[in-house]
Amino acid sequence: MTKPLRSLSGLLDFDCAARWGSFKLAAQELHKTPAAISLQVKQLEEALGFELFVRHPRHISLTEKGQELAATLRSTLTELHTKVAALQTGDEEKILRISTTHSLAIKWLVPRIARFTKLYPELDIRIDSSDQLVNMDDGGTDIALRTYDVDPGDPNLLFVDRLVAVYSPSLLAPGETEITLADLHRYPLLHEFTTDTWIALLRQNNALKGNYNFSRAYTNFAVMVQSAIAGQGIALVSHAIASADLQSGVLKMVCCESAPYQRGYRIIISRGKQGMQKIAHFCDWLRTEVAEMQKGLP
Repeated sequence: MTKPLRSLSGLLDFDCAARWGSFKLAAQELHKTPAAISLQVKQLEEALGFELFVRHPRHISLTEKGQELAATLRSTLTELHTKVAALQTGDEEKILRISTTHSLAIKWLVPRIARFTKLYPELDIRIDSSDQLVNMDDGGTDIALRTYDVDPGDPNLLFVDRLVAVYSPSLLAPGETEITLADLHRYPLLHEFTTDTWIALLRQNNALKGNYNFSRAYTNFAVMVQSAIAGQGIALVSHAIASADLQSGVLKMVCCESAPYQRGYRIIISRGKQGMQKIAHFCDWLRTEVAEMQKGLP
């Protein structure tokens, strides 16, 4: 039977000791004695029913369960500090906390966010990139952008994505101006997880017959785009993730028909924040940026 945690005493001491990997250094930060820190952690371990640290003669190290608790506690304390700071200053309307995937953050949102901050310089923008879904009810996130299987008629749909085949101009042979479908057999074809998306695109363009080199798989569109930029092959990627590099000319697009692709991005707003001005401003700006991005599609 699990033991209820009847007191939070010791959690701050544990968090500090876990960050420093030392009772002595934690004691310096918290202005306590090492013995007091050690006692608090020991009492916490007894309350939890498992050890948090392995005590070595000259140092301490987290146990596996200690590592899990430390990570959860650090995240919780960060959210708590953020909320307290916002309540103390009364500036909840001036802090915009955004969560999205690694790929969209790195390759789409961050390259464009300066245009938003120029319009609304009073807003403190905080971007959390994670492929894990966040808890929209804990106060730590105002708005999230997430990829999903498109639900027609969804009012929160931001845009339907497309897969495009992209390559670095460095792959062009002397005298060549573009790479076409007929040239694909000459290059490694980069794909995410599975070759199914490439097969669908080739079928859509009546180009299935061919000796293709599906040699490299990735789990992240942003990494695949960077591989294409480095000239490692032709990548079939999200148009959104590649759009900034296509616009700048760092990447070029293979001209062909897109294969059916029912993935897109939707806006998720934390409950109770739908009417906030900062949310309205950001959503309006997002839709303007999406409309501009989609002008680059054939």
